[in-house]
Amino acid sequence: MYLEINGLKKSYGKDTSYVEVLRGVSASVGRGQMCAIQGASGSGKSTLLNCIGGLETIDSGSVKVDGREISGLKPKELSEYRRDNLGFVFQFYNLVPNLTVQENIEVCAYISQAPADIDELIELLGLSGHRNKFPSQLSGGQQQRCAIARALVKNPRLLLCDEPTGALDSRTSRDILILLEKINEKYGTTMLIVTHNNAIKNMMHKVLVVKDGLIISDYENKIRVPAAELEEL
Repeated sequence: MYLEINGLKKSYGKDTSYVEVLRGVSASVGRGQMCAIQGASGSGKSTLLNCIGGLETIDSGSVKVDGREISGLKPKELSEYRRDNLGFVFQFYNLVPNLTVQENIEVCAYISQAPADIDELIELLGLSGHRNKFPSQLSGGQQQRCAIARALVKNPRLLLCDEPTGALDSRTSRDILILLEKINEKYGTTMLIVTHNNAIKNMMHKVLVVKDGLIISDYENKIRVPAAELEEL
């Protein structure tokens, strides 16, 4: 398996403010799979994503990515792990406002040892006519496309998406999901997508359902629905 999680625990605070967010999570995701992580607000799904991404330290348990144990890595090693392996896409686009679309993408290309072709990405994501625009001149969907291109330019093996359609309308959400599906098919990128949208699970290879810090359902779709054919989002 490409991603292996075993007995993962994560808590915050102490004494009266102590909260155990993840209470012994175990799961696995195969290379090249698209996996949805679903659950209600506060269930622990974003914390799980952040632990996999090395953005949060874990209390105990194991997180292995491509056979490498990431729990316990030193800060410099974690930074290198994120740089060399991961792409992040969030609900809010986090673009640099005074940089153009192309410049926002180039920022991440500079830190990669083997960046993807920027022109190819811009064309793939439908941004050819917007490459010299600033974020304030783009729609929400175009900004999210730019954020995805910025994540992909590093040639990540693993793409972590936290509510990537949460700030978008139904039609634009579908466009973004179609785009992620194309990326998965073209590059074989493993994807973890945190979402509260129940329809999205049907296009995934695998679904994890989190409740109260535990995975209560873990299954693979025998028949996937193409993103373009999803029910109303």
